[in-house]
Amino acid sequence: MAPRFEKPDLGPQKLGDLLAHIFISRGWGEKTKRVALEEAWTKAAGEIAGPLAAKSTRPGALRKGVLEIHAKDTILVHELTQFHKRPLLARLRELLPQEKIGELRIRLAAGEFKPGTTPNQGKKSVP
Repeated sequence: MAPRFEKPDLGPQKLGDLLAHIFISRGWGEKTKRVALEEAWTKAAGEIAGPLAAKSTRPGALRKGVLEIHAKDTILVHELTQFHKRPLLARLRELLPQEKIGELRIRLAAGEFKPGTTPNQGKKSVP
């Protein structure tokens, strides 16, 4: 019979370490990052391009420092790309310095915007 090894008892653990492990294992950290990104975008777009732009756009994926922005129509894509891209990027960098956003890609995604819905309607909320 092989010898039996038992894990040593680590004793009491810090509450912060336990909570961090739970957040990671459940994926809650990514959800809170997403909510922070959506709030920062809404604030930046509202301040720089106006409330209509904030309602008619939403952030998409953030990959390798490139944030994709989904817009409701081509006119808005053009306006944001030609006139507001640099100020929006600067404001997002101020609001989310930990995300290291290096570029904005604004694209048409009209199918995501249904009449009478808010940007977060239909998505699961963070518990």
